[in-house]
Amino acid sequence: MATNEIIKPIDVDISGAAIIINWNDGHRGIYPHRMLRLRCPCASCVEEMTGRALLDPDHVPSGVRAVDQMAVGQYALQFLWDDAHYTGIYTYRTLRAACTCIACNEGRAGQR
Repeated sequence: MATNEIIKPIDVDISGAAIIINWNDGHRGIYPHRMLRLRCPCASCVEEMTGRALLDPDHVPSGVRAVDQMAVGQYALQFLWDDAHYTGIYTYRTLRAACTCIACNEGRAGQR
């Protein structure tokens, strides 16, 4: 992969216990549904000027799931959640940073 090539998803599977994103650099990202829903970056969930969280986690069902997804341009994904929320646009950079796979978790632990 060329160093200036944009890292982007080649496959997104929302059908399992977690959302699985296979990236064009060979990485397989794992994203629990509720974790991503709680990290929604839209203006209803995050105060635009300060970045303060507006979403109350107690109002997000514990079993919330993505029921659909679509690409937004060449830089992000948008999910439709079964709690009828659909306005968050998750950039590829944000998604890669939120990956919960073992390698990413170990990498973050090593940065501390």
